[in-house]
Amino acid sequence: MMTQLRIPAVYMRGGTSKGVFFLKDDLPADPAARERLLLRVIGSPDRYGKHTDGMGGATSSTSKVVILSRSTRPDCDVDYLFGQVAIDQPVIDWSGNCGNLTTAVGPFALTAGLVKAPGDGTATVRIWQANISKKIVSHVPMRDGEVVELGSFELDGVTFPAAEVRLEFLDPAAEDGDGAGGAMFPTGNRLDRLDVPGVGSIEATMITAGNPTIFVDAARLGLAGTELQGEVNGNGDLLRRAEAVRAHGAVAMGLVKTPEEATARRQHTPKLSFVAKPATYKASDGRTVEAGSIDLLARIFSMGVLHHAMTGTGAVAIAAAAAIPGTVVSRIAPVGADGRVRFGHPSGTLSVGAEAAESGGEWTVTKVLLSRTARRLMEGWVRLPPV
Repeated sequence: MMTQLRIPAVYMRGGTSKGVFFLKDDLPADPAARERLLLRVIGSPDRYGKHTDGMGGATSSTSKVVILSRSTRPDCDVDYLFGQVAIDQPVIDWSGNCGNLTTAVGPFALTAGLVKAPGDGTATVRIWQANISKKIVSHVPMRDGEVVELGSFELDGVTFPAAEVRLEFLDPAAEDGDGAGGAMFPTGNRLDRLDVPGVGSIEATMITAGNPTIFVDAARLGLAGTELQGEVNGNGDLLRRAEAVRAHGAVAMGLVKTPEEATARRQHTPKLSFVAKPATYKASDGRTVEAGSIDLLARIFSMGVLHHAMTGTGAVAIAAAAAIPGTVVSRIAPVGADGRVRFGHPSGTLSVGAEAAESGGEWTVTKVLLSRTARRLMEGWVRLPPV
């Protein structure tokens, strides 16, 4: 008789994503055994594309896992490892971060007792993002010794309001040990040209901030920048062209050796985002976003399809690119006097801030500021067959 495994877990929403959160000590130490277990938790690979027999939601925003532990670094409180789970393949991509689920890391760490917090006020959680070796500081509201999850902060792409969690992505482009700046532009250029079969020569900004991200003009893909998921994700030819651009950009950024490797084994990063000048459009919930309320239009592909809102790390990359002259983003929308840029995405709008400085002709981004919300949806144990 076979008995199901029973593993402590919390199902959380962070930003516009959802994922299953685990403590590192509750999972197998062997990476291969751990990956088999996590795939089965999510319900991947699923040849029906539904995740019916698992905790995944069968979208790039809801097929995610997070592993947390007390940090081994003296300047951080918790180590955070993120896995993007493929839906129809037995693959977990550990190459990048999820900025949305980063919002839930602080609240989870506090409720799990990994970090001490004040009874009231704001708890500061210093997060080491292990996938990309970056430090993130989360500011989490507290009341009567508990994390405040309910509130009035509204986040486009999430139906219900909740408590605001403020995030600071510190030196988002710095390589570990290389000081501020690092390989922000892996090619050494703020603008490059990619020669992509089936697309042609396409101008791109390839930046590492939050996650490796490729920015192109929407018009170069035959798009307006106002598109919603329904206008993009059913267009197989467009998706193939977008993936070709992303894959060739991955090679140019030195992340893979061939475009084929990027498509087969590195679907999570780099992200491909297309941007355009402001225009009025209807968001996915039917609301009108006025051109005058935003600085630019931005859309991003995630795991081969258009994201329903904007990835958190995409927002970080937008802020960084907007802060530096000469990028695809900044020539449309340089950051304002307040250091912030407001962009329109399929679900509405988002404002992000960046602190940047120039020295000797070289630009560094020291901090990106982002506010999101997070909430525990379920907590207890996840059940799965032995793997």
